[in-house]
Amino acid sequence: MTEWFREHPFITYLIIFVLITYVYNRVFKTRRLPILKEAIIYLMLALGAGMLLLFQLGALPIIPSLSVAVAMMFLVKIRYFIQGRAKKQ
Repeated sequence: MTEWFREHPFITYLIIFVLITYVYNRVFKTRRLPILKEAIIYLMLALGAGMLLLFQLGALPIIPSLSVAVAMMFLVKIRYFIQGRAKKQ
């Protein structure tokens, strides 16, 4: 899998950017920001994704780690959904 990521750095960059954007929106974003501040944050996320791309290409498992984080967030979301349905009944 690491070799495929090395052969396709643009796709790897996009995957990293999408994953960190999802984590930012679900965990750190508490309210709507003005458009300029929002643009600055996404620019910083893009720069951070570039740095994480270098680590991924170097040999660190960045994409698998982010994937595990997103999967755990989905599990928590499913758990809250099930608990909410149980409380309604």
